[in-house]
Amino acid sequence: MLKEASGEKQMGFRTESDSIGTKEVPKTAYYGVQTLRAAENFNITGLKLHMEFVNSLAQIKKASAIANREVGLLDRNIETAIVKACDEILDGSLHDQFIVDPIQGGAGTSANMNANEVIANRAIEILGGEKGNYDIVHPNDHVNMGQSTNDVIPTAGKITALKLLPKALMQLSRLNDALEAKAKEYDNVIKMGRTQMQDAVPIRLGQEFKAYSTVVKRDIARLTKVTEELMVVNMGGTAIGTGINADEEYLNKIVPALNSVTALDLRQAEDLIDATQNVDCFVAVSSALKTCAVSLSKMSNDLRLMSSGPRTGFEEINLPPKQNGSSIMPGKVNPVIPEVMSQVAFNIIGNDMTITMAAEAGQLELNAFEPVIFYKLFQSIETLANGVNTLVDNCIIGITANEERCKELVDNSVGIITAICPHVGYKKAANIAKAAIKTGEPVRKLLIQEGLLKESDLNEILDPVGMTEPGISAKYLLSH
Repeated sequence: MLKEASGEKQMGFRTESDSIGTKEVPKTAYYGVQTLRAAENFNITGLKLHMEFVNSLAQIKKASAIANREVGLLDRNIETAIVKACDEILDGSLHDQFIVDPIQGGAGTSANMNANEVIANRAIEILGGEKGNYDIVHPNDHVNMGQSTNDVIPTAGKITALKLLPKALMQLSRLNDALEAKAKEYDNVIKMGRTQMQDAVPIRLGQEFKAYSTVVKRDIARLTKVTEELMVVNMGGTAIGTGINADEEYLNKIVPALNSVTALDLRQAEDLIDATQNVDCFVAVSSALKTCAVSLSKMSNDLRLMSSGPRTGFEEINLPPKQNGSSIMPGKVNPVIPEVMSQVAFNIIGNDMTITMAAEAGQLELNAFEPVIFYKLFQSIETLANGVNTLVDNCIIGITANEERCKELVDNSVGIITAICPHVGYKKAANIAKAAIKTGEPVRKLLIQEGLLKESDLNEILDPVGMTEPGISAKYLLSH
């Protein structure tokens, strides 16, 4: 039975060597000398590789072993042991042996070698040997056969993003459904629309929620489309896309083998050199995430404004109370869910800048900065999904409308004068508006006092639906 190294008592060390020299590695460790050096060199975030990224590496190593065995380059026993070791990782074992920081120098070589060493040492055990006896299974010669960090790491990054994105898209779909439900629920609630934070013209609360759902649909479509770019991988390109050290038959078999292992529909890049040099697909995905984050933060701003008060603000809607809002002001409740959604958005926007700069910094045949790209990209995808989840469950579905307050603000607003303008002319309408602001009298009352319109006319002109649908007020004008 496989024992995790973290659960064993450390009993001495084994000596391993690399091109730098020799180093003592804990005997129970499945990682080796190169992983240990990386852990010492890159204590940056205090975190470890994303577990889905680890699983993606294991899937690549499994597919490569299968492809190399099929073309006759890898002994069947070694292939079987490597595949078994990879399957154990995919089942959740050995994850504690992936100890390198997600931000690392070397274009991801440390992450690749961490996988190579763990898989090799577990395969050695499966074949009856002791960890560190690389004559049986070698991390480079066997586990990394036909590969390079430079095709393994970007492919693992793409596979991981493809695994994470469906959850984000599912949460966005839930958000769209919740917003559409609110659009229907409050379709008859008239309220004041505002531009530049000033009274504009009436709008229905349902129309506002419908607009939110429309932009979310657009974000879903944008993210869905851009994920297609992640399907193109450079496996087989090895170091710089020329395929050096990769067998020609392996080159043809590796992506089909990887598709079989991952159940994805990956495609080998037509230009492997381009696919190794450039990481613009990650910029495109990050940009779509950023655009979505901007839309969601803008919506969160609106929710905070419409719920502001409760006595001295807009007070047009109520957000579900979720926790005390102050340690000093009793009874205060803050809009914490829209606040956290905006903070998620700020983080995604910042991550997008990091990803953009890292992608730009690539030089000649390789981008060395993929580790930070993946660290930020995975974080953006996951926090977007988690942020939207709490936005739906803890905010949107529990929003209620203060219908009377909304109507009161419309009735007392000068903004309805816009609907009057076609019937009395711009100059007279402007004079009424100024008088209403100066005296505090309702626009409706002033229009009747001045004899500009009858009450029956006003009732028809200021009909809530008529003021919030195109063409209705124009039809009234033509009929009179």
